[in-house]
Amino acid sequence: MRVWQTVIAPSAAELCPPAAPQPVQLVLVFGSVARFDRPGFAEALAAAHPGALLAGCSTAGEIVGDRVLDDSCTVTAIGFDRGEVAAAEADIASIAESGQAGEVLGKALAARPGLTGVLLFAPGVAVNGSALIDGLVDCLPAGVPVSGGLAGDGGAFVRTLVLGPSGLSDGRAVAVGFYGGSLQFGLGSVGGWEPFGPARKVTRAVGNLLLQLDGEPALNVYKRYLGDYARDLPASGLLFPFELLNGNHDSVGLIRTILGIDEDAGGLVLAGTVDEGYYLRLMHASTDGLVDGAEQAGAIAAAGEAEASRTEASQAETGDRLALLVSCVGRKLVMGDRVEEEVQAVADRLGPGTVLTGFYSYGEIGPMRDMLDCRLHNQTMTVALLTER
Repeated sequence: MRVWQTVIAPSAAELCPPAAPQPVQLVLVFGSVARFDRPGFAEALAAAHPGALLAGCSTAGEIVGDRVLDDSCTVTAIGFDRGEVAAAEADIASIAESGQAGEVLGKALAARPGLTGVLLFAPGVAVNGSALIDGLVDCLPAGVPVSGGLAGDGGAFVRTLVLGPSGLSDGRAVAVGFYGGSLQFGLGSVGGWEPFGPARKVTRAVGNLLLQLDGEPALNVYKRYLGDYARDLPASGLLFPFELLNGNHDSVGLIRTILGIDEDAGGLVLAGTVDEGYYLRLMHASTDGLVDGAEQAGAIAAAGEAEASRTEASQAETGDRLALLVSCVGRKLVMGDRVEEEVQAVADRLGPGTVLTGFYSYGEIGPMRDMLDCRLHNQTMTVALLTER
């Protein structure tokens, strides 16, 4: 596997990606909404990489190497020695159609034999990310790893874009399927947030709309805990997500971010689904805690890839390794000027010979404690390490 990477700086007047020195099968593209909106954006990419599959999304910040950029565009072209890729697309006209869209993607990818992994990119607004992922995973063969993320728009939460074979769209999800035994994935997803305050029972919720906690309007409870921060809702909600707990008040390994508020219903719009009967507890974070979590995510991904490679001991690794890093915009806000430290922690853990790309998102797609149980995460650093052997 060979990887070539181009960064279009914020000061660049237009997108002019150079062609890769060798034919490539996949091009991953991440950039700001302003970059994606430039006339001829998708056409320029296709012209630079004829015959390659294009996939990616708009962001709340771009990750390249050990750097974090804003208003840039990163283009990562990948050529495989033996592995192959194919894409599926599905429109999402309304939030209620998220699960059905996931099923369309899963059935399309599973129809081709030899599926070894999936990267999913979807809109970051007007979507139920949990339902989308569940629909996808339910239609895939057992044990296929899934990673990716929900698009961003710099923290505005208004309009996000996804790039696929059909071009750009603000209402379409794209899934890239990887085929062939030579391609191997290692996945890791860790938060680094700390819980505080009491656990409160979800007494009413509809999909990703949280309406009541302990029988009281959820928005009232949340505002009471936030104090002065409540004046800045919904933006301040990124700083104080929820930890999801089971009936025994044990963590289930999921965090839910507040994306919006519904004053009339007294509810909170979350990035993913919560079910009635579960419990929620507020969380906060320090930069050091988030950096430690990112390093753990990198270590878990590297360990998973190493474990997979042991099953192919007779085959030597060739070429580059590619790491896709998807981190939450809330982490970026907490860390501020120190945000690059979490990316550097992952880069140090993965070591030389690994090309890093990725973005800051409105939801991360990755494993739970069981590495094959894919869910929508919030406030995590999620790492997908791809190698070819």
